[in-house]
This record gives sequence, structure tokens and C-alpha cells, in this order.
Amino acid sequence: MVQKERSADTAALTSAMRDRLSALDERSGEVFRRIVESYLDSGEPLGSRSLSRLLPMSLSPASVRNVMSDLEELGLIYSPHVSAGRLPTQIGLRFFVDAFMQVGNLSAEDRASIDRQVRRSDRDQPVEQLFNVASQVLSGMSRGAGLVITAKNDPVLKHVEFMRLAPTKALAVLVGEHDQVENRIIELPAGVTSSQLTEAANFLNAHLAGQTLAEVRGQLQKVKETVRTELDVLSQDLVERGLASWSGGDADDKSPTQLIVRGRANLLEGLAGAEDIDRLRMLFDDLEKKDSMIELLSLAETGPGVRIFIGSENKLFSLSGSSLIVAPYKDGDDRIIGAVGVIGPTRLNYARIVPMVDYTAQLMSRLSR
Repeated sequence: MVQKERSADTAALTSAMRDRLSALDERSGEVFRRIVESYLDSGEPLGSRSLSRLLPMSLSPASVRNVMSDLEELGLIYSPHVSAGRLPTQIGLRFFVDAFMQVGNLSAEDRASIDRQVRRSDRDQPVEQLFNVASQVLSGMSRGAGLVITAKNDPVLKHVEFMRLAPTKALAVLVGEHDQVENRIIELPAGVTSSQLTEAANFLNAHLAGQTLAEVRGQLQKVKETVRTELDVLSQDLVERGLASWSGGDADDKSPTQLIVRGRANLLEGLAGAEDIDRLRMLFDDLEKKDSMIELLSLAETGPGVRIFIGSENKLFSLSGSSLIVAPYKDGDDRIIGAVGVIGPTRLNYARIVPMVDYTAQLMSRLSR
């Protein structure tokens, strides 16, 4: 299922244009389609002389120019400069995606390539490895940048240590069951001694190892009395501070996420000048912002299937004029836990990338269960 997302204003415009275009003859639709397909293929304007040779019906360059003029009045195409051919506008691209684009099934070759690369041969294999592979596969096959966003993994605790760095600071070392290590600097309560650091770590390792951090925090509430009897007040505070720090970072970060982007170099291809480079710089800046990770996931969560955002329809990357194709993936309880997608210039090969993103999201759902 494909959801071709648009703003309310754009939806109203495209509805009006659909009515007006239906009043034109078949050749207008064919001229428009050829202009868009040429743009998606080469990125270059298509002139009336070249277009007249591509059309299935016999039209002179002068007749083609008349049709182009009608399409310009509808806001579907424009001329980038005097005496140039025509390019689709953003509204024209949206209209093409809605009214003309045929999304087929993923080819057997592409399906086999994704299956071969995105697989989990070992259940103990860290799921983060799948995320990296999935983003690389989408990047390589789309020639855009592959995106994978996921809720930050909550590892099972294997071992905990506290190491003093300064009188009021310590390094909390968290070791997961797959030997992944996370280090966090925490503020120490006043007067904490080295023996209390050791006592707090020993308590966590003895009572709470083998659980995820969410489980540990819940368990800690149940063993408050045990904590009071086995730890002094300062050590108890240290345990709780350490767990709060490990919960994902900032206190207001309710659902920490991570964003994996592969194939940024692909976006450098075909840049025409300083304006394109500035837009690309804006895109990279957006991708580095923490808010973008949460926004990306929310874009995918608001409806089933693949969603297409073109240019400024995508508020997240509107300044860079990029397009985003994104789909959610789910866990065994049918909860959305992440999203996969492709971001690139507006002349992405939408018809090919949509089923590619859709299939990768379905595969990630199966592997995440």
C-alpha cells in the first residue's frame, strides 16, 4: 500500500488540476508524462523539438509548445530559463505521482538481492547490524541515501562498573549480554567514597544482572527495602543516578532513537552548482538534528504502507528540496518500532524505490520478531 502524502494546500491544488487536466485531450497528458519521465531519468529540461520525436502521436514542435503553454498555466511545468525546455514543478511531480505513476511489484532480482544481504543468520546477532545493512542496501539500490530509524535498543545487563573520574564525577560502564559497552559520565552525590562505588556496582551485578534497563528500573522499585538494608544512603542514591543516566540520556528524552544514514555520497552526484550544494548542506544539517529522528519516525507512524513526501511537503527537509520515501516496520506485537526509507533529490525513481522500501520494511518486521 502506498500513501502519497501531501499537505492540505497541495491536495486542493492537485484536485483542481486533475479536473482541469481531464478537460484537455490525451496528447496533453502524454506531453506532461514525457516531460516528467525525462526529468526523472536525466534531470535535464526537455525541449519541444526533442519531445515531438518521443510522442506516439504526430505533433509538430509548434504544437508541442502550445501544449506546454497550457501545462504551464496549470502550474505543472516551468521553464528554468529563456529558450530552455521544460521541467516539472513540485506540484507537477506530485500530480504525476498521484495520477500517472504505476507502482509495480519489486523485481525478482531486487527481491533476491535484498533477501541475500538483509538477513539474520544468527539469533544472537546484534539487531544493530541489520540496521546498518538495510540502510546500505537501500542506498546502493536507489542511488539515494538509505535511512533506518529505530528506537534505541535496551540491552540486557551483563556487568556494571563505576569508576571515579573526579570528586563529583564517575564513569558508569554498562556491559550488555553481547559484550556491547556503553559509557556514561554521571554526577556523584557529595561525599561518595570509592568503597561506595564498588558497593553500588556489586549490588547491581548481584541482584539486577540479566535484565534490561527498563526491567531493572521496575525491579529497583520492588527492592527498595532491600536497597535500604544492603546499601547506605549514598550508595543507594548512586545506584538510582546510574540507572537514570543509562535510561537514554536527557531527562526529557522519553523515547530515545537512533538514525542510520548510508550513501550520502550518492547525493553529491549530478549537482549543478552552488545552489544545489547549499541545499545538500541544509539536508545534512537536518539529518544531524536529534528532532529529525523523532519526526522521521512520526512520519512513518501516521499511516500504513509506504509514504511519499515531495519537496516542501516534507516539512523536515523542506529547505533542501529533497524527497523522502519512508515505511514503518513492526515487532511481533504489531507495534511500530522503526522506519526505513530513502531520501534524495526530487527526481528519484519513485516507481522503483517505493516497492523496494516497502519490501525492506516488511523484511525488517519479520527479522525484528
